[in-house]
Amino acid sequence: MSIEQFMRAYKAAWEQRDEAKFASLFTTDGEYHNTPFAVQRGHTQLAEYWRRVKLQEDVHVTYEVLATTPLGGIAHWHVTYQVASEELFQIWAKSTGTNLVARNPGDPLPKMVLDGVLKAEFDGELCQRCELWWHSMPQEP
Repeated sequence: MSIEQFMRAYKAAWEQRDEAKFASLFTTDGEYHNTPFAVQRGHTQLAEYWRRVKLQEDVHVTYEVLATTPLGGIAHWHVTYQVASEELFQIWAKSTGTNLVARNPGDPLPKMVLDGVLKAEFDGELCQRCELWWHSMPQEP
């Protein structure tokens, strides 16, 4: 697998909000470090983590491959999505370590912007290890 092939499939799994497609990108013991201090290992944990994207709507992923090696690569990625549930908004707020965006009861949920870098290592046609560094914030109206 090349970083370009991985990113193409990663984009599809995210935009289609498909946890099975996401987990299938990895070896059976593959690792996804969604932050430097959190890791999901194996298809069960990967799929469980990825299910949260079902709480996102109108997902758009773009990426640029920054570096490629025979066994991996690095890509910059950018995502926008509409928060589709209060549950997802609370997950985001807790993960950022910041206060909630000022919202009045009944206000619409925000559209989010994520920007990050991904480093992937491959074992044949599957990803063995993927590490992400990213940040998110509400999109300006």
